[in-house]
Amino acid sequence: QDEREGENEDPLGWVWSLPEAQESISWEVQRYDGWYNNLLHHSRGSVGARLLRLLPANYADGVYKALQEPHVPNARELSNAVARGPSGLPSHRNTTTLAVFFGFHVLSDILGTEKPGCPAEFLNIRIPPGDLVFDPAGTGDVVLPFQRIHWAMETGQSPNSPREQTNEVTGWLDGSSVYGPLNSWSDALRSFSGGQLASGPGGRIPRETDGRVHMWKALDPSTGQGGPQGIYDLGSAWGNENRFLQAVSIAWFRYHNHLAVALAQGHLTWSDEDLFQHTRKRVIATFQSIVMYEWLPTLLGTQVPEYEGYQQHLDPSLSPEFVAAAGQFLATMVPPGVYKSSGLWGYSMSSPPGEESLALPISPQSPRLQQAKEVDVDNLLLGMSSQIAEREDNIVVEDLQDYWYGPLKYSRTDYVASCLQRGRDLGLPTYNQARERFGLEPLQNWSDFAPHLEQQVLEKVAALYANNTAGLELLPGGMLEADGSLFSAIILDQFVRLRDGDRFWFENAKNGLFTVEETREIRNTTFHDVLAAVTYADPTDLQPHVFVWSKGDPCPQPRQLTAQQLANCTPMMVLDYFKGSGAGFGITIVVLCCLPLVTLLVAWIVAILRKRDFQKLQQKQGPSVQREVTAMEWHGPKTDNSPVYIQLQADEVLKVLDRTGSMLRSISLKAHQRVEVVLSSNKGNKALLLKSPKEYDLVLLFSEEAERSNFIGKLQGYLKESSLDLHMSEMKEQSLMKRAVTQEQRKQTLETFFRHLFAQVLEINRSDAGELNFESSQKAKESLTCELSRAEFAEALGLKAHSMFVDSMFSLADKDGNGYISFREFLDILVVFMKGSSQEKSKVMFRMYDIDENGFLSKKEFLRMLRSFIEISNNCLSRDQAEQVTESMFRASGFQDRDELTWEDFHYMLRDHDSELRLTQLCIKGQWAGALGHPRPCRQNLHNHASFIRKKEPKSPAVFARVNQYQLHLYTEAQRKKYERNKVQQKIQEFKRFVENYRRHIVCVVLFSAITTGVFVERAYYYAFASPSTGIAQTTFVGIIISRGSAACISFMFSYILLTMCRNLITVLRETFLNHYIPFDAAVDFHRWVAMAALIFSGHIVNVYIFSVTPLSVLSCLFSNVFVDDGSQLPKKYYWWFFQTIPGMTGLLLLVILAVMYVFASHHFRRVSFQGFWITHHLYMLLYVLVIIHGSYALIQQPRFHIYFIIPALIYSADKLFSLSRKKVEISVVKAELLPSGVTHLQFQRPQDFDYKSGQWVRIACVALGTTEYHPFTLTSAPHEDTLSLHIRAVGPWTTRLRELYSPETSVAMGCLYLDGPFGEGHQEWNKFKVSVLVGGGIGVTPFASILKDLVFKSSISSKLQCKKIYFIWVTRTQRQFEWLADIIREVEEADRNSLVSVHIYITQLAEKFDLRTTMLYICERHFQKVLNKSLFTGLRAITHFGRPPFVPFFSSLQEVHREVQKIGVFSCGPPGMTKSVEKACQQLNKKDQTYFAHHYENF
Repeated sequence: QDEREGENEDPLGWVWSLPEAQESISWEVQRYDGWYNNLLHHSRGSVGARLLRLLPANYADGVYKALQEPHVPNARELSNAVARGPSGLPSHRNTTTLAVFFGFHVLSDILGTEKPGCPAEFLNIRIPPGDLVFDPAGTGDVVLPFQRIHWAMETGQSPNSPREQTNEVTGWLDGSSVYGPLNSWSDALRSFSGGQLASGPGGRIPRETDGRVHMWKALDPSTGQGGPQGIYDLGSAWGNENRFLQAVSIAWFRYHNHLAVALAQGHLTWSDEDLFQHTRKRVIATFQSIVMYEWLPTLLGTQVPEYEGYQQHLDPSLSPEFVAAAGQFLATMVPPGVYKSSGLWGYSMSSPPGEESLALPISPQSPRLQQAKEVDVDNLLLGMSSQIAEREDNIVVEDLQDYWYGPLKYSRTDYVASCLQRGRDLGLPTYNQARERFGLEPLQNWSDFAPHLEQQVLEKVAALYANNTAGLELLPGGMLEADGSLFSAIILDQFVRLRDGDRFWFENAKNGLFTVEETREIRNTTFHDVLAAVTYADPTDLQPHVFVWSKGDPCPQPRQLTAQQLANCTPMMVLDYFKGSGAGFGITIVVLCCLPLVTLLVAWIVAILRKRDFQKLQQKQGPSVQREVTAMEWHGPKTDNSPVYIQLQADEVLKVLDRTGSMLRSISLKAHQRVEVVLSSNKGNKALLLKSPKEYDLVLLFSEEAERSNFIGKLQGYLKESSLDLHMSEMKEQSLMKRAVTQEQRKQTLETFFRHLFAQVLEINRSDAGELNFESSQKAKESLTCELSRAEFAEALGLKAHSMFVDSMFSLADKDGNGYISFREFLDILVVFMKGSSQEKSKVMFRMYDIDENGFLSKKEFLRMLRSFIEISNNCLSRDQAEQVTESMFRASGFQDRDELTWEDFHYMLRDHDSELRLTQLCIKGQWAGALGHPRPCRQNLHNHASFIRKKEPKSPAVFARVNQYQLHLYTEAQRKKYERNKVQQKIQEFKRFVENYRRHIVCVVLFSAITTGVFVERAYYYAFASPSTGIAQTTFVGIIISRGSAACISFMFSYILLTMCRNLITVLRETFLNHYIPFDAAVDFHRWVAMAALIFSGHIVNVYIFSVTPLSVLSCLFSNVFVDDGSQLPKKYYWWFFQTIPGMTGLLLLVILAVMYVFASHHFRRVSFQGFWITHHLYMLLYVLVIIHGSYALIQQPRFHIYFIIPALIYSADKLFSLSRKKVEISVVKAELLPSGVTHLQFQRPQDFDYKSGQWVRIACVALGTTEYHPFTLTSAPHEDTLSLHIRAVGPWTTRLRELYSPETSVAMGCLYLDGPFGEGHQEWNKFKVSVLVGGGIGVTPFASILKDLVFKSSISSKLQCKKIYFIWVTRTQRQFEWLADIIREVEEADRNSLVSVHIYITQLAEKFDLRTTMLYICERHFQKVLNKSLFTGLRAITHFGRPPFVPFFSSLQEVHREVQKIGVFSCGPPGMTKSVEKACQQLNKKDQTYFAHHYENF
């Protein structure tokens, strides 16, 4: 019948279906979380339910702000005024200490408001200066932290809905302090055997906590240490707060197991679940009965109204007034210490040495039982049952007031002050408002508290409240009452509502829990019975009513305890959460900062290994060198040694070779009277000095003495065969090094030599030449007496020692024929070149090549002279060409019938070039010429070899002219006005032109930067001001702004950087109208820029430090899914954040990957090891995986990376798949040709539907070399050709192996390539300008080969072209470097019938060498071009110049020639130095109001 009534009452049919328990469980099992107790209001009394305000909230703003100073008194001052007093006053009603701690246990069953609020808010307690406990030094800086408790987030928004706090446990007397407030909690406490709760060893104590249940673990206030030791799994998280509360909790744990054992013995067929639920039901009922009918009347001194049945409409919710009043009421009764029973029912205040005292302070050195024993719990329970509690008054013992365990970093706090702050946090009403609510008379006068209070206490309290009784707060007012009427009324009201509103109350006959007989039996069970059942005490040894001790009851206490009878508590200390972590944290940060340096080191090692492999590869290709002796050459004290190989030649010459076999120097031994060798006599006898009197010495270091002896033996035999004397001596190695003349010392000697040489020739003042002190004058004398060897003479002129010109010049200058040139001999020849007339200079030339000295220059000698000139262009002329030039020059001068020339005839032959000869000087290489601070003598003549375009030239658009002549023609008065602007105006004009040239770049960068900034600001603003309050902004305001903003920026940048690598998409889009607005050619530069910007936003380590010093109560708010506030307060150490969290580890890995990618992507390492760059840059896939994992942890926010990433990733994936579809198609090589200068020409099939434009590039991988490494190359074929071609220069390992693959020695088939492309670049824009200038340097001419062929083809078929004129400037050391381009230019010249292309070739190898020879060569070149209309060197109609192109005058002349053109396109490709020169020239001329130069360039 009871079961059916229960079902009828429950519209939800809330009857638990328990397997194997249908027979024995016939009632509705009460939920653990308190839900559905009230079937009309399901959440009443549940976990997380709001507190029920009995009176309106009393907040400063009426919403949530707590009252603080000066509106209310300082909490510590009020605590001292109200609660300070002597301890040791017994309870008026002889209430036992057990009743007090049983009361705290009851509160833990129905009340859980300790959870800190989120976001963390603080009502810190300011300590008055000079406080004897907390601020004895009187600093006035001590502030005890006080954190506000959890509240319902939907409240506190307006005066209509002020803040309401929540209860984190069930608000019912349902044994949640025994079984936990959640089903999962209860399961964690159970043993699932015999219906019992899990116990530790012995079965009498609960299991020590293992972390499954979050128990409160307050730190030891004496040491600041914490941990799980002595913490047991209980139903209440706060059950271990102190050892006395813990003992009561363990008593109920034992009682459950006691009943379970008894039930199991009587019901052998019941399952564990049956036994557990029956036991739980009985324990809860017993607990309810004891609380309501035994403990509460004792505590309040009044009887509880009789139970009249369940009242469904009564709200039993806990009130904030009860929350504050109950705890404070019990706190006034807590004694300074608690007696422990001795086991013999006696007490002692002293104990033998080594034994624990039998009286425990309330605030001990540890707030918990340390490894509690069964007897300890029993002794505590029995001791508390007969110890009289403190009086029910306003006084609180000092253990609570001064030494209660503290919050956050503080080991101690004031319990009373904390309760006062808690009342303000709860928004409690005033004392008078509360009294009126409960039908009590309000306080009219402070004297109403008399006479039981001391007058001094009343005066202090009245002064703190400014004598305003209306402002007196509830808690201090209730404490000052003589009878505690207000607190009693609040507590009684709450418990009556709890009883009457509880559907599962044991006396409710309608819930089907118990029969009338069982109910009566439960009512008759007292806590005496419970203790008798769970302790070793005999029932007769306990008083019948354990909450009261009466005279005559067993085991009276020795005396009422006072604080003075107990040991002093340790004073407050402030914990340093970061203590011991500083060094480790600093080292971690340093290591992270050094990641790029470590990566640089790794990259450097890789570069060295790659260079070594490359050198081996080159040596493998190069000729083998016969190496007789191996040693290390010592160059000087501050210079690294280098390995060398010594060869003894048959012509009495000792050669020094490097590891590649190239000759470093040769020492002629026959010029020596005797060969002097000095050996070291210490340090292993490994050094050898070979003196070279008129040169620098040779110092060799052998690996061991035996090798040196071997070399000496060979040298002795060699000299003996050559009939040369050998003189050997010994000295210490240090002396040997000092005696040696090093190459650097020889250079200094020669510098002095040339300094004084020029000082005499140019008549420079001695002060300009440099005054010499005694020591340096001695060196000057040595310098002036020194003589130059042939090698040093050649090096001074920048020529090769074995060239014919050096031979001739050296023979002419070496008058005494000793094989060396003295100071006087050099001076004689220098005077002629510096000051001589054109006749004198031509006479020197004549004498140099008049080998037989007969006064005539034969055709053979003239041919020798011409070939010596041509040596500087790498002998680019054949003998037939040289003979053709000779005959032509003889014929032009009318000497065709002569076989010999006199000097007069020779000078007449040069008659048209008298001015060039007059300006010719001797150009000295190196620092010697500029040593005096004067311009190098040859500089003024360099521009004589420049090309300019003149509009008034009738025959050709380009002629050769001198600078001064051209300037007279060009810079007229009107044109000079253009330069009369001041520098500010020039800068403005330069800026305008810059904006005009880069307007697309600027707009895109500004737009991207604006979006990035917007993303940063949006996230920063959101988390700083607009996000749901979690408290993280208050904890780390700057850190959260930086980290969230940076994370958003990185997400955006790392996502959209993918678009810059969508080469196929870019190639397509650059042909659309979008190219007018977006600079697609700058995609790679933009990629680098975005990557560098993203690097700035990487890493926000500041948060790691902040979180490492943030207490756990705050961290549990910030990261509720990671941390639980268990009272330990100690935050995780820095290394946990770094190495034990997903964001930390992935963040570190991201930094490593970024460091590797950035370093290997740098220009230097990309050139040294392209494969390293290729491999490391493919880490981008791992990078994105880590970024996704990094954010997936959702530590602060839900992942947002996908918002930015999905669209770019899809586009990039499609582009990549498109490339992969082409890459896997093998393309056959049709033709492979090895060209000079290490260039490999590959010609291969053109895939079907392969459309491209001239100037575009492709990526290829060679099947024979492996398919994973793709390299970019510009196509040199034109779009109209049937095959594709590439010209690849061997400059690295891959290109060298490719060349080796197609070498004649390697007899392999042509092989196949994988092709990816074509891809667009800026050079393909050449046809969008009316006039285009193409500047190619070195292998950088490849895109222009395609363009030139394409231009001529389109012109030949009369295709409509916007481009009307192209100037092609080819800059090369020698045309032999790229003879294949000369062939292409020759084809262009033959096909170019409309003079579209003007080609200018600059051979730089001739620049700044012996200018007399360059002048003579120039004379021959001009004569050859004049006669045959083609270059002597290239065989092309294109004009060949000697030196570097003068871009500024050249572009300036273009402005004059093409005045009608507003914009000229300049396209350069080559070494960075050349493209920078072009860029500077464009910038300089763009300052003028004439034709604008738009520069597009590529470096390699």
